[in-house]
Amino acid sequence: MNTERFKIILIVAAVAFTLIFCLSPFIYMLLCAVSRAPDFLLPSKSFGFTLSHFYAAITSESLHFLAFLRNSVIISSISAIISVFCASLAAYAVTRLPWPGKRLFMLVVLALSMFPAVSLIGYLFELMSDLGWINTYLALIFPYVAWTLPLSLWILVSYFAQLPRELDKAALIDGCTRLQLLFRIIFPVAAPGIFSTMLLAFIFAFNEFLFALMLTTDYSARTVPVGIALFEGLHGQLPWGEIMAAAGVSILPVILLTLVFQRRIIQGLMQGAVKE
Repeated sequence: MNTERFKIILIVAAVAFTLIFCLSPFIYMLLCAVSRAPDFLLPSKSFGFTLSHFYAAITSESLHFLAFLRNSVIISSISAIISVFCASLAAYAVTRLPWPGKRLFMLVVLALSMFPAVSLIGYLFELMSDLGWINTYLALIFPYVAWTLPLSLWILVSYFAQLPRELDKAALIDGCTRLQLLFRIIFPVAAPGIFSTMLLAFIFAFNEFLFALMLTTDYSARTVPVGIALFEGLHGQLPWGEIMAAAGVSILPVILLTLVFQRRIIQGLMQGAVKE
């Protein structure tokens, strides 16, 4: 066996192992969702295909799954839009405007983003309580914006740095102000990077658990991760079929966004990572 064929075999084996390792939990989740018995792997149990778990998870009034899903989509979308907009303004200032301490500013932002959320949740809960925002969308939107802002800023700084400065010079010579330059030229040109960053910020906020657990109390503002985790508390037992069905439905928005806009995501991230 020559070296090239051995290398191909190793690559194929590594890819197959990675796919099996990553997809096995999702496959098992879907099998549990469509099986009458969650412990169908036991010798004494049979599989028994059914879609009743999906129907129960979506239609049951006691589970409030659709309310959780609606809250997640609304909160994550608003958080991503605000975060990326603020990050775009900051990224333009860092990459285009001459002001001292830009590198120090980026390092400080990175350092602040490394604080574990569990060390901040107590103070955040007191703040939201004083503001009267517990169990509201605002109680999650503001923390999510702060949480995703460093990631958005670092991605957009890398992307904006690759845009030619001749665009700025030509626009300023033609009489554009900085804001006109930003909104009419830089933002349209950087649209792939901005859109990719917005999708990543949406996914991060959509999957967040701790803030949603501590800052919400019922289905009026609670998000999908916490809602599914508390299915046990609502029923006094473990409805594994409904839990797996709800988890399968809740990941559909993220999967669909990733599949539909995969090319834009890769394009936006890769263009920001290539140095001229």
